Amino acid sequence: METFQIDVPRSDLDDLYDRLDRTRWPSEVADAGWDYGVPLRYVRELAEHWRRRYDWRRTEARLNAYPQFRTVIDGQPIHFLHVRSDRPEALPLILTHGWPGSVAEFLDLLPLLRENFHLVVPSLPGFGFSGPTRERGWNVTRIARAWVELMGRLGYERFGAAGNDWGSSISPEVARIAPEAVVGAHVTQLWTDDGPVDDPTPEEQAALDDHAWFDKNMNAYQAVQLQQPQSLAYALTDSPVGLLGWHCLIYREGVDADYVLDNVSIHWLTGTAGSAMRLYREFALQPVFDKASSVPLGYAQFRDDYQPIRRFAPTNVTSWNKYDVGGHFAAHQVPGLVAKDLTEFFADLK
Repeated sequence: METFQIDVPRSDLDDLYDRLDRTRWPSEVADAGWDYGVPLRYVRELAEHWRRRYDWRRTEARLNAYPQFRTVIDGQPIHFLHVRSDRPEALPLILTHGWPGSVAEFLDLLPLLRENFHLVVPSLPGFGFSGPTRERGWNVTRIARAWVELMGRLGYERFGAAGNDWGSSISPEVARIAPEAVVGAHVTQLWTDDGPVDDPTPEEQAALDDHAWFDKNMNAYQAVQLQQPQSLAYALTDSPVGLLGWHCLIYREGVDADYVLDNVSIHWLTGTAGSAMRLYREFALQPVFDKASSVPLGYAQFRDDYQPIRRFAPTNVTSWNKYDVGGHFAAHQVPGLVAKDLTEFFADLK
């Protein structure tokens, strides 16, 4: 295990700016809005901000304000932030981000959690400062096993697990494979099956309608990345605006420009746009496993995010709180609420 600091070479930033200056822009159907994908106006505004106003060094300094390390687990470099609480008895908590995110997802949340938790915030294998994966098989279960190993190396015998997006799949898997170590898992998405819902309630019907809309209008990234991540990787590794446009399938409007560019910049500057997408393919190839777990599971549901069918929720859900604000990036959009939900859930377990 070695200490780590982010120090992107100036030449890499100059190359980014040069590529932004030489962008070849596509045409667009008049008044298309989002009907054909991410609008030209939206991407041009973000690209201009990236080139003229966004300050990567500020983000670099925010990350470097926290102790960072790299270690090798199962042959893969793993980068992580390790933010210890001033309270020695605080509960260790491993926080897992998703796609197209990075450890920067949690920058607004860390100051609110460090009073009550010793925080471990790893970059997923293939993402950001963990660097690209070099072999097959880095699926949800393998990552969860790596997280258990990481917490053990840090001397944490009992800990919590929490996450967003992919972290909402990985964190319960950490609990499933190491129930003797994990006091509880907390997620901001709860992926439930839709199949057959007899006599749905109005709330359930609204969720079903939302799922159908998403599958029809927003699922392109999953379809491509489940099947052909390498085919797309060439474009996203060569063009920063191509990467920005693809990631904005998820970010959309309503998330501030600097937050979008913090995460997109990490994928670009570390050359991990392609390897990050491979997680979807690895998930598709992963053997089906029994997700049943006795470890308590907490769920915080935010307004503009996936709406699960509660009757299909796992039986180990012990906390379900619904908020009429926030969305898929709640740790940035409403960090105070996320911190409150996490803290109360784990306080009850302790």
